Amino acid sequence: MSEARFPAAVTGAAPIPTESAAEQAIKRIRAPRYDFARFEAKWRARWEEQKIYQVDLRQAPRPYYNLMMFPYPSAEGLHVGNFYSYVGSDLHGRLMAMQGHSVFEPIGFDAFGIHSENFAIKRGIHPRILTAHNVEHFREQQLKRMGNRFDWSHELNTTDPDYYRWTQWIFVQLFKGGLAERKAAPVNWCPHDKTVLADEQVINGRCERCDSIVERRWLEQWFLKLTNYAGRLLDNLDSLDWSERVKASQRNWIGRSQGLEFRMEIDGKPGSYVEVYTTRPDTIAGMTFVALAPHHALVTEITASSYRDRVRAYQETVNSLRTQQEQTMTGAFTGAYAIHPFSGERIPIWIADFVLEGYGAGAVMGVPAHDERDFTFARQENLPVHVVVQPSSEPTVDAATMTEAFTQAGMLVDSGAYTGMPSAQAQEAICDWFEQRQLGRRSIKYRLRDWLISRQRYWGPPIPIIYCSEHGAVPVPDDQLPVLLPDVEQWMPTGTGVSPLAAIEDFVNTTCPVCGQPARRETDVSDNFLDSAWYYLRYSSSNDQQEAWNPEMTRRWLPVDMCIGGADHSVLHLMYVRFIAMALHDLGLLEFSEPFRRFRANGTITRDGAKISKSRGNVINPDHYIEHLGADAFRMYLMFMGPYEADGDFSDRNIGGVVRFLDRVWQLVRQHRQSTAMQQPAAREEQRMLHVTMKRVTEDLQAFKYNTAIATLMEYLNALTRKAHTTDQEIETLLLLLAPIAPFISEELWEQTGHASSIHTVSWPIYDPEAIQQEMFWLPIQVDGRVRDRIEVSADAPEAIIKQQAISTTRIQRYIAEHPIQNIIYVPGRLINIVTR
Repeated sequence: MSEARFPAAVTGAAPIPTESAAEQAIKRIRAPRYDFARFEAKWRARWEEQKIYQVDLRQAPRPYYNLMMFPYPSAEGLHVGNFYSYVGSDLHGRLMAMQGHSVFEPIGFDAFGIHSENFAIKRGIHPRILTAHNVEHFREQQLKRMGNRFDWSHELNTTDPDYYRWTQWIFVQLFKGGLAERKAAPVNWCPHDKTVLADEQVINGRCERCDSIVERRWLEQWFLKLTNYAGRLLDNLDSLDWSERVKASQRNWIGRSQGLEFRMEIDGKPGSYVEVYTTRPDTIAGMTFVALAPHHALVTEITASSYRDRVRAYQETVNSLRTQQEQTMTGAFTGAYAIHPFSGERIPIWIADFVLEGYGAGAVMGVPAHDERDFTFARQENLPVHVVVQPSSEPTVDAATMTEAFTQAGMLVDSGAYTGMPSAQAQEAICDWFEQRQLGRRSIKYRLRDWLISRQRYWGPPIPIIYCSEHGAVPVPDDQLPVLLPDVEQWMPTGTGVSPLAAIEDFVNTTCPVCGQPARRETDVSDNFLDSAWYYLRYSSSNDQQEAWNPEMTRRWLPVDMCIGGADHSVLHLMYVRFIAMALHDLGLLEFSEPFRRFRANGTITRDGAKISKSRGNVINPDHYIEHLGADAFRMYLMFMGPYEADGDFSDRNIGGVVRFLDRVWQLVRQHRQSTAMQQPAAREEQRMLHVTMKRVTEDLQAFKYNTAIATLMEYLNALTRKAHTTDQEIETLLLLLAPIAPFISEELWEQTGHASSIHTVSWPIYDPEAIQQEMFWLPIQVDGRVRDRIEVSADAPEAIIKQQAISTTRIQRYIAEHPIQNIIYVPGRLINIVTR
């Protein structure tokens, strides 16, 4: 895309670039001795011209869908974390392709949403213009240069009306299926981004995007009923082949608990009750207060007149979510009391910021002696502490002297009929008591909340709902989709809780699809996570104008065979994409209910041991490294830093080793081509080394142990360079094993060695198990666990012969002369241990 197509605001906003300290540091790394810039450009062009990465989706014999999370084109460019994830995913895709699969590896752009709009605000450029410019830069200057096997014929962009038409259609299906509703609710409001946030977008009381302290507001918003699927989202995790840390994050976020939900009468208000949920019914006798969420529906009804002003004032102070996330806890007494279900005592009712409105009933019983949070609050507010569970063994707990809550199970005390019971038995008996009297019931609760998708911003798909005074909220008919986002000049967020679209009369005013009377459009746009919750379904049907996904294509290619991405998306994208798949399945629109057969989470990159951030001045710009060292060296170093699924530490000091390795590969292949010596068959040990290398590299790549696969290639290169002459088989195998990691240099050297076809279309080398077997090997001999000698034995020698050889050596005879042998343990191929008396 030429710069002439953009106003000066885009092409001239940045100052004249100067060479940064980071760029100077990169230039101190010795560049490769081969001309990577020439042949990388050559192969990019040839791969695109020959379409070697395009797959015939209808005819592919062995479909394999390799997915990576598409990027936000919302900054100066892809960061090193994106490259780390994408290169690792591509390496897997290349391996699968060489092993005979028809690999579909698409890419696109998650271009709507706060990320892109905030960057537009920062630059002072309309998001439509800036996003188009960024997409072009990401595609041409970064994604294509990194060397991935992307199939660009299925590129997606969520801002394309042909895409968000179907995002809106999915919303309509959810609405018709009862899974989308508009309701008033306390929501997370970011004062900086001037919009609401889903719970998953709030981290420690702050906006996950801009780090502003999040406030609480009551607004009418659209929600998707994520909680309807809490149980399935949790239970299905057990059978998913996903990274364990992602599954653990989702389990924790869903937060299933089993307990008792019971009601307590409000003192002086016959017929009024407060519903309380607890996971520790055995501690009910120790309840000394009840705490409600600050905006609980009962607060207005029960607050005594003399306490109303201070309660209102307190409610105002807790509009910031920060207090709910920190260790300090605050509250206000309502002047009301509940009646204890066992003793009939009056229990004070407080409102407190540690009680969440959406969890349980928004009310908790305060048992300071047996809950750490309640204990802290009680000590702070001078509330009584009543011990009702004692440890099963000494020492006992004393309310007057305890410095922390006793939260473990034990034996009940001071609990009436339940005194003397173990906690587990008492819990069942107490639940029975409540259920028999119809005062409560056993209940399963989830921490998970419904997905709030309304955004009071401009840059997103308009929510396809029309409000009619007669028919209420009416979905936009399918034949009127997409509801196009107007191209306007006044697009900045208002901060009023209303989208900028509300000021556009031509957009707002419409007619009801049911009765034809004047009506008004919804002016909020949807969360960009709804765009990305179904993109994997669209890739294989990207050119289909009649339906969101073609059933035949979906049946052939889905669910996704492998998805790779960051663990930081565990409870955002990865939760939502599962929910949408389940919902569409239940609506009869998909044949499967889980989107990905396998998911692997890549690690996070640090730099010289420190977290990467602009404030630290240690941001890694991939463009600089590719410009100076080439894509192959950068790819290979990223994969060599450490285990791919663990965190990796980037250091300029270490990247030089990879550059030298590729230089040596280049030199070795050139020497092999120029050699005039007649080739001799490789000796048995050389053949063994070749096949051991094939085996190790194959197994490590399949297990995402990319760093150890590269280490094995380095060992093999060392072995080859020590030889006087190399064989064609050795050189070809080296290049084939290197191809997924360093695709450009492998392709160039493959051509130089006389091959007409692309190396990336050649079959992966298969090792011969028999060739790996050693004729003779050295076996350590231990006596009582300590190595005392070793023997050389035949690989096919019987165990009895090996044991006899072991005890016959001169050194071993000295050690066992005075100590009779009790046992001889043989670990085949590893060691012998002689155990004496």
